Amino acid sequence: MLYIQYMAEDFPPASITSGTDKLQVSWDDLLWAAITVGRPDIFHTFKHGNASLHEAFFRWSMVRMALQQKGATARRFTRTPLFKQMDPTEKGAVNYFLGLVLCKLFASKLLDAPWSLHLDVFRAKIKPTLLSGRSRPDLVAQCSTTGEWHAFECKGRASNPPTGVRKKAKEQALRLIKVGATPCTLHVGAVTYFNGDTLEFYWRDPPPIASGIELPEPDTEWNTYYDPLIAAFAGAGSPLVDARGNPILQARIEELDIGAELHPDIAPLVRARYGARAQARARELKEQFKAGGYQPDGIKIVAGQTWSERRFG
Repeated sequence: MLYIQYMAEDFPPASITSGTDKLQVSWDDLLWAAITVGRPDIFHTFKHGNASLHEAFFRWSMVRMALQQKGATARRFTRTPLFKQMDPTEKGAVNYFLGLVLCKLFASKLLDAPWSLHLDVFRAKIKPTLLSGRSRPDLVAQCSTTGEWHAFECKGRASNPPTGVRKKAKEQALRLIKVGATPCTLHVGAVTYFNGDTLEFYWRDPPPIASGIELPEPDTEWNTYYDPLIAAFAGAGSPLVDARGNPILQARIEELDIGAELHPDIAPLVRARYGARAQARARELKEQFKAGGYQPDGIKIVAGQTWSERRFG
């Protein structure tokens, strides 16, 4: 296992302990977060992106390009020389993506909130002006056990962020106050950054405000949660069903040395694009999924041996 050092501030005592600590994670965890984090449009502005690639391949390739483990005995994620040599616009896009990925990962591991959606998936259902500009959070995530909702503003930076960046992140998180009839419990400003070349994380839960953005209860939006995984199956040449009409549950992406799997209890729902039903069923089966080595959403991502090898200088 690897770990990510993090700093937490101002969380309620019952949730996260303030101070510096370490989160134990694996490449499997990181790649799972990358494939399920959301659909921000900024990915498509990445200058060297190949539009013909499936979104899943693009996401995993960004992780592959940006981060490395310096050998099997190393315990930290570090920035690759290739990432450091990119131009500022490209670095900005990748840093933002890593910010979303780590926020998703920390929310799942430490807040029991793996069910994240990017606010952009709600554009068709709320006033466009509410999601315009940069004065709103990036993600909303639901607790797997209690059903609570949390708001997250996710930033990515090349170095330890100054106080102003941290303050802005928490202010943006405050703007989301309710999902359906449920008020958001936490409003977290999070910043992913590099200390030297080592990946680290900061998050803070500031006091809430009285008014702001209210989102509808997600329904068809849960389809977008699983869509990148379906793209990965298709991109790996996996048919949607086998000869008997049963859903295909596994795929192997040899180019990236990644295996992907969907639990059979929710695979038919995901394939049929009943995303809300799949999410509800997965929440019921959380412990069963965990016992089988799956993430809480019924997805299993397995990084091959090459991910733990030193790949760059």
